[in-house]
Amino acid sequence: MNASNRHALRAVSFGILLLAGSMLLSRCATMMTPTGGPKDTLPPVIVAMTPDNFTRYIPTVPRGMKIYIEFDEFVQLKDQQKEFFTSPQMKKKPTLSLRGRGLVIQLRDTLEPNTTYALNFGSAIQDNNENNPLYSMRYVFSTGDEIDSMVLSGYTADSYKTDSVPKSFIWFYPADSVDETPDYDSTIFNRKPAVIARAETNGIFIAQNLKPIPYRVYAIEDTNDNQMYEPGVDQVGFIEELHNPAELPDFAIWYDSIRRYVTAEPQLYFRMFTDVAFRRQMLSETARPLQHQAMLYFAAANPRIESIRFDSIPDERVIIDPQTVGRDTVALWFNMPAESLPDTIRGSITYFKHDSIRQLQQVTEELKLPWRLIETKAEEREREKLEREKRKAEEAGEEWTPPAEKNPFAYKFSSTGEINPEQDLVIDFDYPLARLDSASLLLTRNLPDSTREEVPVRIVRDTANLRRWHIRAGWTPAEKYTLTIPAGAITDIAGFSNDSITGNYSTMDPEKFATVKINVTAPDNGAKYIIQLLDGNGALKQEKRDLTGGLCQFNYVPAGDIRFRIIEDMNGNGKWDAGNLVERRQPERTELYANEKGEDTFATKANWEMEFTMDMSQIFAPVTMESLIRMLDEREEQRLRREAEKLAKEGDKGRREREMQERQADQERFNNTMNTTGGMFMR
Repeated sequence: MNASNRHALRAVSFGILLLAGSMLLSRCATMMTPTGGPKDTLPPVIVAMTPDNFTRYIPTVPRGMKIYIEFDEFVQLKDQQKEFFTSPQMKKKPTLSLRGRGLVIQLRDTLEPNTTYALNFGSAIQDNNENNPLYSMRYVFSTGDEIDSMVLSGYTADSYKTDSVPKSFIWFYPADSVDETPDYDSTIFNRKPAVIARAETNGIFIAQNLKPIPYRVYAIEDTNDNQMYEPGVDQVGFIEELHNPAELPDFAIWYDSIRRYVTAEPQLYFRMFTDVAFRRQMLSETARPLQHQAMLYFAAANPRIESIRFDSIPDERVIIDPQTVGRDTVALWFNMPAESLPDTIRGSITYFKHDSIRQLQQVTEELKLPWRLIETKAEEREREKLEREKRKAEEAGEEWTPPAEKNPFAYKFSSTGEINPEQDLVIDFDYPLARLDSASLLLTRNLPDSTREEVPVRIVRDTANLRRWHIRAGWTPAEKYTLTIPAGAITDIAGFSNDSITGNYSTMDPEKFATVKINVTAPDNGAKYIIQLLDGNGALKQEKRDLTGGLCQFNYVPAGDIRFRIIEDMNGNGKWDAGNLVERRQPERTELYANEKGEDTFATKANWEMEFTMDMSQIFAPVTMESLIRMLDEREEQRLRREAEKLAKEGDKGRREREMQERQADQERFNNTMNTTGGMFMR
């Protein structure tokens, strides 16, 4: 559905639009579904509202006031906690109950004077028979003499995935009601929003019943459906400037006949992110899951640790191993014989912890790390089995020899498979290593005459993961290799050594893969760029970092659909960085590459070479309302093409029946939406 064929309704007088909608899409006086006819796809239709929608002068103390909405059929409530919300939020949420063919809403809270309230039902109201939802129903009233009538639209996107964030809440704060805090923005933690809107599944929102005043605007992803913002859990986004809906350009509104709701061209653009920096720092938990390992769990990322000391273990015998990128989980490994480790290790940690006013203060806390061997059920069964065998042998006067114990040395390593010649073999160990005889590793290439040729090989520890090692060699494409690590070549800090390890591999044949070349041009602004090659499902397959221009090449690309995500790495640290809400710092930009036709997905074939030109100045040009609309239109056209291909597979008969039902349902939904959205088109 592009701009030329959708119902583009400009934001003009509500009265004119409502009249036009009623004239164009008037409902028949009586409509019944014949017995044995097509499946009912129509949502419930509102027959009456008491009091009427847009009623004014509602008392601020409604004293149990009840609103009754009657439908043309019996209805049910689904996902009420998730779908129903009020704008602004009420301390005591209204109660919803069914009565006859209607819905009773009972107000339970004292209301603010001269305030426009909206009860938003989302898709909570559905018919009783086929669960057809009545989308976007709103009941609006005012405690004063006016109904606020301004409208504003926007789009909420995941700033890293560059995809929409569905069902996010948008919070509006009048600018004169909050302090200007450029260095520490605590607005959403300390104040309640004056107006709340919600995005649809496509990330588009239409905020209604606003005043013609400047607003500070935030977007909140409600992951837990509790209509609250939880830092580190929910994504958040903010607009840097203030926005007055009366001063923004007009936007088109139309009914999306496939998704079944009203949508619009966006005026505002939120790049949302998970703000982990706000969490209050503290050592929240400690554990000792293994005799040689302890775990420290911090409540926030990047803890500032000054020292860790233990009474019975020398400092040089303690290995500190961060387990996460933000170092909020830290493993401690004890490089000592098992018999030297006490059952309870005692010590202390000195680090910086947030106090009651969110200031970091240096503290020293005691560490107490107990450990005892706990048998698993399988180990218990095996022990009991051996005890029975021993007892039975002794009773028979026979000598009993216990079976050889399984080597406890543990690792994760693929011993067969295909190797990308540009990549390493990777081996992960359960414990850090105490000794590694790298010279004993043997790598041979299997030659066509059945002889073997030794190939130089080395093993290197990963720079980010203490227990991960890379096996590197000058791999030749389309060849077969054998790797041998002899027994005893590796010993970990627990004193366990390896049995012999053997791997058989073949390297990839480049003729079975595609090659992708990218000519990069970039402005001289100090930024570096990261190009990520994704498969058709959006999974990361390869990436190239630190790009500032020139040729970038991806080899060994499997046949199939590919896409490109590009990161504007402003600080040059080789990764995407999220934003920070309280510091009002936006996340680094990411964009999906699209060609001049708006296509962002490309098909590759074996032994193909594809070439692209990417101008970073164009890809990361400032986002305007026009460029955002154009991007979303292009994505929508691609989505509709895929939908058309799906319909074509259903055959002509199935398609005609489906289209007939959808046209009838669309007429009903659009007519109903025009009368129930609560002033959506008021300006």
